[in-house]
Amino acid sequence: MALEVDWFLRANPEISMIEALLPDSNGVLRGKWLPRSKLAKVYKGELKFPKTALALDIWGRDVEELVFGTGDEDGVCRPVEGTLLPTPLSPRGRHGQLMLTMFSGNGAPYLGDPRQVLKQVVSRYHRLGWRPVVAAELEFSLVRWDGKRPNHSNEDPYRGEPIGGNLYGLDVLHQHHAMLEQIHQACQLQGLPFDGVVKESAPSQYEINMRHVDSPVLAARQILMMKRVIKEIAQRHNLVASFMPKPFEGEAGNGLHIHCSVIDDAGNNIFDDGTETGTFELKSAIGGSLQHMADSFAVFAPSFNAYRRFQKGSHAPVTPNWGYENRTVAVRVPAGSPKARRIEHRVAGADANPYLVFAVILAAALDGIERGIAPGAPVSGDGYSQPGPLLPIYMHDSLRMFQASPFIREALGAEIQHTFSLTKTQELEEFSKHITSLEYHAYVERL
Repeated sequence: MALEVDWFLRANPEISMIEALLPDSNGVLRGKWLPRSKLAKVYKGELKFPKTALALDIWGRDVEELVFGTGDEDGVCRPVEGTLLPTPLSPRGRHGQLMLTMFSGNGAPYLGDPRQVLKQVVSRYHRLGWRPVVAAELEFSLVRWDGKRPNHSNEDPYRGEPIGGNLYGLDVLHQHHAMLEQIHQACQLQGLPFDGVVKESAPSQYEINMRHVDSPVLAARQILMMKRVIKEIAQRHNLVASFMPKPFEGEAGNGLHIHCSVIDDAGNNIFDDGTETGTFELKSAIGGSLQHMADSFAVFAPSFNAYRRFQKGSHAPVTPNWGYENRTVAVRVPAGSPKARRIEHRVAGADANPYLVFAVILAAALDGIERGIAPGAPVSGDGYSQPGPLLPIYMHDSLRMFQASPFIREALGAEIQHTFSLTKTQELEEFSKHITSLEYHAYVERL
């Protein structure tokens, strides 16, 4: 570690400040700026934050029950290997960045840190001689924001309002070519797996594709850093790149679709049997994913707004179902070469913490494989209209299931189950206190 610090400082004499980044349970990057002279001390384990810094609500407020219940004790923040890099987003290139992860004072990983939670899940695969391979499709909205209500960045010049979404439209990409090129260049500088961009179905919606990697822990960090790059470069172009899951009524919301396969020690995909249907392990992994989807829903839909995605016509699944080459189901098995046989988990919103998303998907799939959980028959046709048990598409229901779930306690740990539940409950209670404009329109004069 000392050599890494020495090399970095010598190679980047212009860098005066290090941005130390600690992702919280919402996936928001917390932390502090440190002068370069303090960098060596960080690598020696001398940087501390309260453990409750990982459980702040979306407004950055403490959860009082956690603060007072623990005495607000500190955790030790250590650098994540390979994350000490110059940032292309800083003024005149004078900043570096470093990702942190948290440990308890006794040196054990702190399991209120989503990164440490995911590492524990991945280690279960490694003990079996397996490596999960994952990739992500990350959707966002490119909007103009006046502080009150977002407006579409793409408007019809004749009517001044969006007409359709111009799905896969190349002309829209050309309109934003300078911004998109800068995003690509920043990703290259930071080693982020940018694999293309596409115009999505809503008028201001885009999707960044990320290349597959055989480390979910790395992939989760890359998603967070990709979001940071996209947001900061959009801001330079007087736009807001929003990962809000449902920014506009009546239009498709922003999702985070996860592709996953599993490779054994010999380099073979355990989901591939040379056929289009896939192996017993593939079907069992799907079975586990479906069985635990409801208990995990608070992770997939962690915000109050996230539940507005799960409405008719919004292209988000409301039933735990699956199918081959079917984009209307919760878990899709894409067509293609059997060697690339994988599942596509289509439930999470773009606001979800990728560490926790990977953790629950991988834990559910592994439970399915180990117990041989059958997924039921694949869906043909419109999966949105198929009968079946509904997912908990209201926030209070999903939190209740998450809090009480033996699967979540076993898969993620009691610490993150407790802290995440309290954080989300505080957010839900805050939203419940506020009167919406729709309520005024409905009730002030009529009642």
